[in-house]
This record gives sequence, structure tokens and C-alpha cells, in this order.
Amino acid sequence: MSNASEITVVHLLRHGEVHNPDGVLYGRRPGFHLSELGLKMADRVAEHLADRDITHVVASPLERAQETAAPIATSHGLTLDTDARLIEAMNVFEGKTFGVGDGALRRPANWKYLTNPMRPSWGEPYVDQVVRMMGALTKARDAARGHEAVCVSHQLPIWIVRSFIERRRLWHDPRRRQCTLASLTSVTYQGDRIVSVGYSEPARDLVPAHLLAGAKPVKGGSKAFGA
Repeated sequence: MSNASEITVVHLLRHGEVHNPDGVLYGRRPGFHLSELGLKMADRVAEHLADRDITHVVASPLERAQETAAPIATSHGLTLDTDARLIEAMNVFEGKTFGVGDGALRRPANWKYLTNPMRPSWGEPYVDQVVRMMGALTKARDAARGHEAVCVSHQLPIWIVRSFIERRRLWHDPRRRQCTLASLTSVTYQGDRIVSVGYSEPARDLVPAHLLAGAKPVKGGSKAFGA
């Protein structure tokens, strides 16, 4: 039974940088691990959270999320759990390059997937992402009642659930997402009720400038947006 005055914090952590030399949109594809820089980001976040009252750590099943979560679980002496609801959003362009300056928008074969940005027509509906992410948040909250939990997920699902909680429209410009690599979106509950959402970037100095929240996309740079 919940205590209406009990404070619980669930941190949604985006994974660190991924080794992706071909610049593909990797999505849910297996085999994409953290880069050396990404591992440093994971360690930095673990250091940042070392003194926090973390009692539950859970991650998306994808390698990059598991590798980001591992140092946090280790530093708190916890077993790392997995929740499939924290996985990256499905995208029909997985395995392809799709980004600024690569001509993807001019290819007729892609046009049928670009008809409805409000759903969106190229992947998992935003509403479906809200449902699964809210379910994962609730489970983490219940597992860490009166303490703190860390859920390692991916940029788009984190941004979508934050937008839902903050009562913003779900469709958006991907360049406007405030969800940098290794960033924390922290949801505070009083009992079962969400009372605030915070955002921080403990590894900001390690993130390449063009990948920071709100940065202008670089032609020929990383194409794996939404990862």
C-alpha cells in the first residue's frame, strides 16, 4: 500500500554514445555497443549517482542501455534488471542512413513512411510509447518506494513520456528534444502522484557539441537521431 506523503524518484537515463562508424539509424537492431566515450559517460553518471539512495536499476534489453546501467548497479551493489518496455521506438528506417544531407527525404521509396508526423507514420505510434513507458515508470516506482530508481532507456521514448507528463503535444521537431546522451530526466513522485520532472546532464562535458540538446544538426555527422 502506498503512503501518500512518501517521496520516490525515478531517473530516466539515456544511454551513452554508441560505436556506429557507418552512421546508421540502429534503432532496435542488436550488436550496437557503447563506444569508448560512451563507456566514460556511463562511468561519469555512476559517479554522479554514487551518493544517491538508488535501490533499483533497470534497463532496456539493448546492449547500449545494459552497458550504461551496469556501472550504476555495480556501485550500489544491485542486480541489474531488464524491462522490455524501455526499449527504443520501432522505426522502419532501422539499418539505413537517414539524416541531414544524405538525400533520404528525396527518395520516392521513403515517401509513404513520411505522410503523418503526428502518429508518426514511420514507426511506433507515440501513444504506444507513452503507454509502455508509463508502465515501466510505475513498476520502477513501486520497486523503489521511498527511495530512487534508475531506468536506462533511449532518447525518443524518454522525450515522449516526458512530453506526456508535462502535457505537451507528442509530435515534435526531433532537433528540439532535451535529452542529450547520458542525461537524466528525473521524475519525482509523492505517493503515486507525479509532482515534478527535472533534467540534468552529468556527462555534458563529454558530449560532442553537435549532439547536445538543441544543437544544429551537422551535415555528414551522426544520423542516428532518436537513439
